[in-house]
Amino acid sequence: MDRNSSDEDEDHRNLIPHHDTRENELHSATNRANGGGRSPRSTFQIEEASSRSGNPRKISLNKRYVIAAVSLTLLLGFFLFSFTDTRTFFPLNLSTFKLDPLSVQAKESELRALYLLKQQQLALVSLLNHNNSSNAIESNVVESAISLSKQIEEALLSPHGTGNSSLSVLGSDRCKKVDQSLSERRRTIGWKPREDKFLFAICLSGQMSNHLICLEKHMFFAALLDRVLVIPSPKFDYQYDRVIDVDRINTCLGRTVVVSFDQFKEKKKARIDRFICYFSSPQPCYVDDEHVGKLKGLGVMIGGKLESPWSEDIKKPSKRGFEEVVEKFKGDDGVIAIGDVFYADLEREWVMQPGGPIKHKCKTLVEPSRLIVLTAQRFIQTFLGKNFIALHLRRHGFLKFCNAKSPSCFYPIPQAADCISRIVERANAPVIYLSTDAAESETGLLQSLVVVDGKVIPLVKRPPRNSAEKWDSLLYRHGIEDDSQVDAMLDKTICAMSSVFIGASGSTFTEDILRLRKDWGTSSMCDEYLCRGEEPNFIAEDE
Repeated sequence: MDRNSSDEDEDHRNLIPHHDTRENELHSATNRANGGGRSPRSTFQIEEASSRSGNPRKISLNKRYVIAAVSLTLLLGFFLFSFTDTRTFFPLNLSTFKLDPLSVQAKESELRALYLLKQQQLALVSLLNHNNSSNAIESNVVESAISLSKQIEEALLSPHGTGNSSLSVLGSDRCKKVDQSLSERRRTIGWKPREDKFLFAICLSGQMSNHLICLEKHMFFAALLDRVLVIPSPKFDYQYDRVIDVDRINTCLGRTVVVSFDQFKEKKKARIDRFICYFSSPQPCYVDDEHVGKLKGLGVMIGGKLESPWSEDIKKPSKRGFEEVVEKFKGDDGVIAIGDVFYADLEREWVMQPGGPIKHKCKTLVEPSRLIVLTAQRFIQTFLGKNFIALHLRRHGFLKFCNAKSPSCFYPIPQAADCISRIVERANAPVIYLSTDAAESETGLLQSLVVVDGKVIPLVKRPPRNSAEKWDSLLYRHGIEDDSQVDAMLDKTICAMSSVFIGASGSTFTEDILRLRKDWGTSSMCDEYLCRGEEPNFIAEDE
């Protein structure tokens, strides 16, 4: 069974090609994974280097390599011992290790030096293993270089007195959880709606991730306007109750604040008294004749015309305060509809705080259903364990989208593998969960290149259905095993539970995972976008 991409951000890209997500807000922190059966073998053929023993150029080449490696080691050693007090490398005791923002760059450099030393050791060992037995002098030089490299590494680690385990301990501390206590939320608003006043949510741009973000913003609007939020019918929008627990939202608030479309029809005549468009251009509310027809097909009457209280362009959203929304959108109409608010820039800091802007007793209001959470936990227990990295690698349709941005966010597989390997080194994680829509040719190449300390780090994707495995039995028992949106939400949930998360810049799928990690308290100091701060080392020309 193949799990193909649902093009999570297709409309997002088409409507706003240059729209950038919150990349600057991720201080250092899927589409769902292509599980499925294996596709035919990749056309990429990765060949091992043929043996060159007996080649008269080999000794000359190896000597030059040895001279360069030894020179680099001696230079690094001279710098470390002559110009640096090694006791000051790590001035903090590991038992009370805390990340000082002022010294993050220094620590990054120290870890990078350790990483390079380890890579040099591996390269020298490999060179030594390939030397002919007759090259005794050359072998002795290589062995001396390896020994000196190890001495420099021990000098870097000596302040801890923890020996070879120091990198592991440091890695776990460096990637510790971000402290984001919900009790410290600076600003919240109560949601106490009037029972006879409703807000009809209109979310039409993009795919499911966009709609969930839009729905969460609608909750803020409903709280500001003292209205009950009406969840759209699955005949007009997605079937939200398959992926999120709608009733749980009411439990978190201790009162009825959201109702389904069917519940709404039982309480109120299916009529929208006032249809307000947050954005006036390029198209009011994203509502065209087709969507109006769908609403009428549900028995919903629309009173009046689509209106916008201000001039607002989706391509350049204005920052708005809650007072403006209350002034422009509040009224005595029984039922109002507002759309589409996905791109609305309203009280950004207030909205982005852990737990969101609304006062409630849960970690977050919009989260995966209980069935999906349990299934994710069972998958993690079966395949991943407690310490794993999650990678959302967005590829389908991303080449053109990313190249329209500056800098581009589409990286060649070898460069991506190098970025991933560095994070694995820091996090000391044995396995990576891969959520991707990439082709097997790309993931196969990536798997061969993610190597740390000479060990290939497994990339794990959700496998096709196997009756011998019981981790996904809940989905089959409830008849939602083949729902593409359930699969996508399961991917998000697994990623949100990871020790460290690597996301795709510009993807709302990644943004929703980051929201869950922030609200659940699973965010790590090592969370970041893939190859953050780097530009692709090769970019194709425009058409």
